[in-house]
Amino acid sequence: MSGPGEGTGGEDDIEAGTEAERKMRFLFALRSHGVTDRRVLEAMEAIDRGAFVKGLFAGRAYDDVPLPIACGQTISQPSVVGLMTQALNPGPRDKVLEVGTGSGYQAAVLSQLARRVYTVDRHRRLVREADALFRALGLTNIVTRVADGSFGLAEQAPFDRILVTAAAEDPPGPLLAQLREGGIMVVPVGQSDHVQHLIKVVRTPAGYDYEELRAVRFVPLLEGLAED
Repeated sequence: MSGPGEGTGGEDDIEAGTEAERKMRFLFALRSHGVTDRRVLEAMEAIDRGAFVKGLFAGRAYDDVPLPIACGQTISQPSVVGLMTQALNPGPRDKVLEVGTGSGYQAAVLSQLARRVYTVDRHRRLVREADALFRALGLTNIVTRVADGSFGLAEQAPFDRILVTAAAEDPPGPLLAQLREGGIMVVPVGQSDHVQHLIKVVRTPAGYDYEELRAVRFVPLLEGLAED
């Protein structure tokens, strides 16, 4: 006969096993898509994507797919987050600007790798919700701003790294200007939501070097503040 509470340990073991399997599958999917940087993998293991996916799609938080969030935006698929972070190569002393806060997931991953992350979005609701989540998770090195990200954040420039999570027709001039010499910017570039490429920009003493990384699909980078 079982004594009181004896079933609890078994349930906890099952939950722990399920959690371990989920993490293993999640990390395997990242590696299989080319995310091999140990620091990036550790950061993405430390930040639970489930905390950033709510409502109807919560059950798919650990699938390698983009998912809808509020304000008509999306949370990028984990492998793309990993590849962009890997290309950005943020260091522990770096100051990073993220354009397009969205759910806050990408900024949270960056917070594990950089000294400070400034993240801006044109949607007040997204910034408010992401900021509350950062506080709840104890991520104290992220600064949120409601702003037109196409103009960057001039008062905090220059930045060591800039990551743009919305597609522009060309790398925005104000963002290029706010990148320090030796700095890296990763940005999706394309004239439609069907033909976009992820571009890595390195600022050199002579100008800017551009490297095309892969095809992607992001929401467009829009000017001005949203009404929501």
